[in-house]
Amino acid sequence: MDNQRLIIWALFSFMCILTYQAWNLDIQEKHDKPEQIYEKQDTGPVVSSGLDNNLPAIRSTKDDNNIISAINPEPSTELVTITTDVLELKVNTKGGSIESAILLNYPKSKNNPDDLVELLSVDSNNLGLIQTGLRFLSGEKEANHLAVYTVDSYEYKATGRDELNVPFYWSDDNGVTVEKRIKLTNGSYKIDVEHRVINETNQEWRGASYAQLTRRVNTKERSMFDVESFSFDGPITYNGEKAEKVDPSDLIEDGALEYVSSNGWIGSIEHHFLNAIIPDKQIEQRYQLSANESRVVSNMIGPVEIISPNERKLFSTELFVGPKLQAQMNDIDPNLRLSVDYGFLTVLSQPLFWLLSFVYSFVQNWGLAIISVTAIIKLLFYKLTEKSGHSMAKMRAVAPRLKAIQERYKDNKAEQGRATMELYKREKVNPIAGCVPMLIQMPFFLAFYWVLLESVEMRQASFMFWLTDLSSRDPYFILPLIMGVAMLFQQKLNPPPADPMQAKVMQIMPVMFSAMFAFFPSGLVLYWVTNTLLSILQQWSINKKYGMNMDVPGVSG
Repeated sequence: MDNQRLIIWALFSFMCILTYQAWNLDIQEKHDKPEQIYEKQDTGPVVSSGLDNNLPAIRSTKDDNNIISAINPEPSTELVTITTDVLELKVNTKGGSIESAILLNYPKSKNNPDDLVELLSVDSNNLGLIQTGLRFLSGEKEANHLAVYTVDSYEYKATGRDELNVPFYWSDDNGVTVEKRIKLTNGSYKIDVEHRVINETNQEWRGASYAQLTRRVNTKERSMFDVESFSFDGPITYNGEKAEKVDPSDLIEDGALEYVSSNGWIGSIEHHFLNAIIPDKQIEQRYQLSANESRVVSNMIGPVEIISPNERKLFSTELFVGPKLQAQMNDIDPNLRLSVDYGFLTVLSQPLFWLLSFVYSFVQNWGLAIISVTAIIKLLFYKLTEKSGHSMAKMRAVAPRLKAIQERYKDNKAEQGRATMELYKREKVNPIAGCVPMLIQMPFFLAFYWVLLESVEMRQASFMFWLTDLSSRDPYFILPLIMGVAMLFQQKLNPPPADPMQAKVMQIMPVMFSAMFAFFPSGLVLYWVTNTLLSILQQWSINKKYGMNMDVPGVSG
């Protein structure tokens, strides 16, 4: 396999990988199916066809078959508005459920700054609910997400850096009181939910805390004009060992997904954003995910706890509702960072993200940070690339002699191959040496690609001039055009393929790349343009250093 063939296959493979990410080849055709009804089970929640009043089942420590199901009345309810500088929540007094979460600093489109991203909503097209509560083993009236709480106020707003502490109150007729508190802090997307159970009866209280996330099934059609439409949108789980994105259709076809973990969490992702529920660590939770055609319910329930008469106990759960900012997620649970999917090159992508963030802290412009990190990567591989470029220069120098050999032995392929190998040996030319360094660098380039595609920090980030959003395509296709021209110029610096068919493939490659990159985020195209221009500069320098001074004897008769 000669040098040019390796180059073509390397470029083709890279293009295939990019295309795989962009078009998400794991799309499965969805068929119209009747909405599935899940009956009550002894290992999980009861899910109706609408999944509206889903209550996680509690299991007795004495009798594994003892399933308690409580149904509370549903009177009219009111909403409590809780606002920080980054979040606006609406919490229903029925259950203290979070029914709306608006990200105040993240518009859906940069052109419409007032239309903000809403991760939780009662709108059926964007349904999202986080419900938390308690199950009582006695089967009597309980403080679940169907119970009605009383409140002190219907509006809370954070000031300064103080923690915002919003109380909800519930009590039964027998002396059990529950104080539910939702805590937020300015600048943070973490939400603490606490249930303090006060047992003022003369009997032990037995029960468990639970939490669940209800989210609509994404039905958005994929479009080549919208990169985000090709990212995964759906439930994600972490079982204490690995994170897994779950296809809702699998839950419908195969039934509920269940597991037990003392270090897990559940969530729902949509490209740059995450809803997640993280229970107390080291407390074993029972998890279950169920779905129908319109929504997915992910829930967890802890072990039965006992509260003696005149005692109290605190149940705590952490939520994350916001953009996938890795620093904030790491403070809550380092494993939340797994929701940022860097693919199979995470081991390289994570350090590259750190480097990109570090550079950004100085330049304060993500476009300049991309250019800088691309230059750093090129610098790290300079010596390796120089050897590759030296081999390219040698190949360019002997190209006329290769062509003469092909002409002389065009009817004798065996003799042509023998003469070619003798030329390579005599001139100390290794055609593969020009490709090996490029193949070694490819994983780093792909890892950087994943970083630029998946990191929310690049979302709607401006660069300069017409590039006002590095996460969307170039509106005027100027950058992809520059990239195509640069790739054509780069080819001129490399030896032309001896095979006419290979030459045609190489000529059309810049056009194919430009057409494909035209709909990629401009941040990715900026990276590729920068990398190409630096490669041109380096190859020109190598050609000048070696190619012009290389002693290449004429073709002998």
